[in-house]
Amino acid sequence: MTVHAGSYHLALRSAGIEMCNIITYSSILPACATEVPRPSELVHGSVLETIMAVSTARRGKRATAGLIWGWLRDRGSRERHGGLVCEYNGSLSGERAERQLRQSLDELYANGYTERFHLTEIETHIDTFVPRKRFGTALVALCFLNHYVPVLRLPEAAAP
Repeated sequence: MTVHAGSYHLALRSAGIEMCNIITYSSILPACATEVPRPSELVHGSVLETIMAVSTARRGKRATAGLIWGWLRDRGSRERHGGLVCEYNGSLSGERAERQLRQSLDELYANGYTERFHLTEIETHIDTFVPRKRFGTALVALCFLNHYVPVLRLPEAAAP
């Protein structure tokens, strides 16, 4: 389906991030991530890094976007290891999308994390509606103020 730029811009505006250049990431949160209150103002033209779910629909059809995330905590120390995020982009009702998001998160967790970590502090955010105009876009974004860049060290034998 062709996405109407106006409906996407209106969804960004509704989220309060229409003045930013959006970069989207996959679904992993670093352990050091913390939730902060939304800034009262973002600088026009700034870069905004996100994990985002977006669904566009035609008039009369449902658009649903949702995110779910949870934190991995070490089974022994309870220390936070990092977070997992899943996105939903489609046309399910909010309730059905929430169930699908939970199934996706549980599957991600079950494939590589259950032995060492508990999945805790799960949050879900969903936007769903039926557009009255020709197109409508539902959008949910987890936005980052800054990011973590690891410092990688070469093994001594490989160093120049």
